[in-house]
Amino acid sequence: MRLVVIGVNHKTAPVALRERLALVGDDVNVALNQIEAFTDGSVIVSTCNRTEIYALVPQTSTSQHANSQSSNLQSPTMQDVKAAGQTSNNAFSSSMNISSAAFSAHITKIKAWLADFKQLPLIDIDPYLYVHRDTHALTHWLRVAAGLDSMILGEPQILGQIKNSVHLAQDQKVLSNQLGWIIDQVFAAAKRVRNETQVGAQAVSLSFAAAKLVTQIFDDLPSRTLLVVAAGEMNRLVATHIAGLGVGRVIICNRNPERAEALAAELRGPNRRVDVRPLQELPQVLAEADIVSSCSGSMNLLIDKTMTIQALKRRRYQPMLMIDLAVPRDIDSAISRIDDVYLYSVDDLQHVIAGNIEQRRQAAVDAELLVSQLVVEIDRRFQVRQVGKDIQQYRACTQGQVDKLLHESIAKLQQDDVSPEDIITELSRRLTQTLTHAPSKLMRKAAREGDSELLDFVVSGLQDAHRGH
Repeated sequence: MRLVVIGVNHKTAPVALRERLALVGDDVNVALNQIEAFTDGSVIVSTCNRTEIYALVPQTSTSQHANSQSSNLQSPTMQDVKAAGQTSNNAFSSSMNISSAAFSAHITKIKAWLADFKQLPLIDIDPYLYVHRDTHALTHWLRVAAGLDSMILGEPQILGQIKNSVHLAQDQKVLSNQLGWIIDQVFAAAKRVRNETQVGAQAVSLSFAAAKLVTQIFDDLPSRTLLVVAAGEMNRLVATHIAGLGVGRVIICNRNPERAEALAAELRGPNRRVDVRPLQELPQVLAEADIVSSCSGSMNLLIDKTMTIQALKRRRYQPMLMIDLAVPRDIDSAISRIDDVYLYSVDDLQHVIAGNIEQRRQAAVDAELLVSQLVVEIDRRFQVRQVGKDIQQYRACTQGQVDKLLHESIAKLQQDDVSPEDIITELSRRLTQTLTHAPSKLMRKAAREGDSELLDFVVSGLQDAHRGH
């Protein structure tokens, strides 16, 4: 397959080294263009938890290898064919074969390039780098894309990050057809893993768990309003997740108007209205909210039972979801006993997450098994795809030899005092020798080396082919 992955992640390298090896911004475009010089295509995935280079090692075919393949066919060289005025392809050589030494040499070259590009001694980073080849590299890529190699098991963001990395490689025109085909297989397989297992089905972060609750309680999200009480980092994450579900309106209540406006700028969109209100207006705006997320750090309750009952009356008792992520709590726990209000504290979400993490671990067993099966399927499709190219090369090479023999025979027929029957008989004999020499030599080699399995395979294959005619 010639696929290789070289990189570091949160398991193999400390954050200080990951920061120094990170490839972001314009660095990625420069790096992709430099790597193109010694690969057959590459993709760079760089996140806070990993920096990885996925690349195809170039196909190498020495003249000695090509000549040995030609001699196996007992035929004139392709240069002879061209000299005779015939067109032909290059001598046949397998598109899948590459020596282990050549593979290792290219891996060393990529490592050295990375160290040089980041201006770090290779000896300092090499112990932290992992390398995977061929189907092992494919397995790794699929596990990463499916979220099985993430710090948070099953998280979906990594697949989007890989897709963004692929788009960057496409923009730089450094993706070969073969690497593009592999990428398509990885994306399709990762989708199957997520759809056919439960590895990503349960929320395992507070913000994602909060968003999950919204989808369980409400539909028609464009008509719903989210009230964000306090604009700190935790509430920013919650608001971003919930807004991403398609909520049509967001109200931000915060003591600091500058921070509230900054969050509002992040959340505004073409189909989303975002309003900023002072915290003292919370009792008035509460009735407008279907969903409330609060995380203020205040020592006092911000939303009490009386305020909530008044809001429900104004809402005509339409349901409300309240999420209290603050410690101490912002929302009176007595509100949980009010009909039509669903109140979740940070402890409630932590219990949900703990159970979900265990479910994900159990689902990961099924996901890993599916990954192994999908890698086998992809590898088989790849082999079929590649051997098709080998067959085309073999046929083109053989056709070139046949064309040369035919050209020579036609030239002889134009001479005086020649027997057409003798020329045709000689042509038939030479064609038979040319077309049967390679399989004959392969059978003798298998017999000489005691490879009975290969011998039986070749003999039975040839016999089946003759019976088919």
